[in-house]
Amino acid sequence: MFYVYLIESEKFPNQRYIGYSADLKQRLTDHNAGYSKHTSKFKPWKLVTYIAFSDETSAKNFETYLKSGSGQAFANKRLW
Repeated sequence: MFYVYLIESEKFPNQRYIGYSADLKQRLTDHNAGYSKHTSKFKPWKLVTYIAFSDETSAKNFETYLKSGSGQAFANKRLW
């Protein structure tokens, strides 16, 4: 399975991040350990939503969509 996930900083609630991973639990651990340059300064992170896909291409495409203008509007209305 491949997961598209939405996380939010616990200390800075306006800081949000969208990503995808085949190992969601490990990826969240990595974010909270500071391994991601983009998210390290806003840790700790909490998982808000995740969506599972059976194939990587679909997960990548959905992540890309959520990062687009219309995808952000959809996420703000339905996923956050």
